[in-house]
Amino acid sequence: MTIAVRSASLVVAMVLLGQAAAHADRTGGGDEVAATGVTVPVPGDRAGLVVLVELTVRRLLLADEVAAAKLAGGRPITDPVRERRLLDAVAVLAARAGPAPEAAVRFFRAQIEAGKMVQRGLHARWRAHPELRPRRHPDLAAEVRPRLDRLTPPLLRLLRQTSQVRAPAGRCWAGLAAARLAVEARTGLDRLHRDALDAALAPLCDPAQAERVT
Repeated sequence: MTIAVRSASLVVAMVLLGQAAAHADRTGGGDEVAATGVTVPVPGDRAGLVVLVELTVRRLLLADEVAAAKLAGGRPITDPVRERRLLDAVAVLAARAGPAPEAAVRFFRAQIEAGKMVQRGLHARWRAHPELRPRRHPDLAAEVRPRLDRLTPPLLRLLRQTSQVRAPAGRCWAGLAAARLAVEARTGLDRLHRDALDAALAPLCDPAQAERVT
């Protein structure tokens, strides 16, 4: 991204953050997602892109805990059964009240692949530097996966509610780039997680524009 485009996107990011804050003020906390503590903006609100990226990053960061649990338990990174169950559940939920099932499944397939990117990167890092291995190994089934699953409904809802602002490819790219800058400024993702975020966000805009989100 050029300096001029990044500067323009940063300005838009500040506007989006202001919109999100104003929405929360108007609604007194509004429609809170109990599992995340994040206010979901009204449909068509561009601030929804910030929340969508925020929850995508939260889900991606949980891949660190998945990686720690799998390394400790000697489990493979790829879990076809778990992945299939998640995508089937996403299709059902989307058919009931969410975005188009095919779009929802495509988005969550990207989340799965992004999570595995983080897990592979962390496992390689920890094997090369054992001193960096996490001391705590969370329970995958009891602790981590329930937290991942709680993010699914609000993410589906945000996919539906941001569909209007994501429809034109150019507007989608600009809004998503700005939302990403706003979220990354708060989270300080490293290169591994930024690369995984590229993959996680790619389905949100026209595929031809996906590489321009970074």
